[in-house]
Amino acid sequence: MIRAILLDIEGTTTPIAFVHEVLFSYARNHAKEFLANRVDAEDIARLREEQTADLNNGEQPPMPLDAYVEWLIARDHKSTGLKSLQGKIWRQGYADGSLKSQVYADVAPAFARWRARGLGISIFSSGSVLAQQLLFANTDAGDLTKFIDQYFDTNVGKKGEAASYRRIAEALNLRTEEVLFISDVVAELDAANEAGMQTLLSIRPGNPPQERTERYQTIQTFEHHLFVTLK
Repeated sequence: MIRAILLDIEGTTTPIAFVHEVLFSYARNHAKEFLANRVDAEDIARLREEQTADLNNGEQPPMPLDAYVEWLIARDHKSTGLKSLQGKIWRQGYADGSLKSQVYADVAPAFARWRARGLGISIFSSGSVLAQQLLFANTDAGDLTKFIDQYFDTNVGKKGEAASYRRIAEALNLRTEEVLFISDVVAELDAANEAGMQTLLSIRPGNPPQERTERYQTIQTFEHHLFVTLK
């Protein structure tokens, strides 16, 4: 029996193009100004630590901090320091109306339907918890945070590691088999499946092709008949 649904964001609730072409672009264009005027010491310290780690791993990141941030964004680096900084930059954009987040048309009705059935809804993304909350609070379908119980980012672990999903189930006070994880990335489903979660592969327009998709049942919308049976 499924008691909670755990969702990825990119390619599952939100078009990948919005994240890469709108959010990443906004962060890149405002990073230098933000670093000069608004960033806190903790973010700077974390970014410098990660920069040193990149150097020690044989990479060649640029040394100026704003250039390093742009370097991370260009590589979609799963950097905790970058994700924290991006969330704060996006907060500014949402506050002044420069940003409005996108979700697929079936997301808001599905959230309402799942909650009416007593299912929990949580998010697991490489973006910071702040960034996740801002995205769902400022969607073109309205504020969806009222439907979401918990948010998880890389502080709980990497999305490709089974231990991360065990920690999430523990935080939700559920057995792993009571959680359904939906993502567009097979490697993430592999990790969740190893942890014991139920899984579905999200196939949305614009999602990059995945290998070994035959291992997972796929959905193209949250209106899929599979969800009719959820209790």
